[in-house]
Amino acid sequence: MTARSADPELGNLEWRDEPGPKDVQAVRDLVACTGVFSSAEVAIAAELVAEALRCCAAAGYAFVFAERAGRLAGYTCFGPVPATASSHDLYWIAVHPEERGRGLGRALLARSEERIAAAGGQQVWIDSSARPDYAPAHRLYEAAGYRVEARLEHFYAPGDAKLVFARTVRRIGHRS
Repeated sequence: MTARSADPELGNLEWRDEPGPKDVQAVRDLVACTGVFSSAEVAIAAELVAEALRCCAAAGYAFVFAERAGRLAGYTCFGPVPATASSHDLYWIAVHPEERGRGLGRALLARSEERIAAAGGQQVWIDSSARPDYAPAHRLYEAAGYRVEARLEHFYAPGDAKLVFARTVRRIGHRS
């Protein structure tokens, strides 16, 4: 699905859910230019797009892409956690440095949550490094209602803890 939006804060963006062949390199470039992810992480982000293109829905990865003037402005990758009833992982969220501060991260996260809820997902999990350069992402998650459920010391490297954020989402129109 492709849609255009003209949110005053975000400006003109094209939104889509389906990856295409050009997205493997576009995601690689976007994730690399953030300056936060290692070369191994950049390769993994691109590989998930390639896997989704090879295996389609069987890969278990879903995406939200936001483009401005033909350039990838931001994206998310998420999917159901195998062997759970309704948990989903948000594997990736990345926003181009030139797009930061406009609410694009918030919009990407909200669109991902809407798709997760529409698919019957109820719990969203996000793994993140505790390094200081991840603080803007942590503020985004917390502002969206996520809470830290776990901290695993020295997970990624000595002195680099893993934070596990979680939030419950509901289907639109569902009351609890």
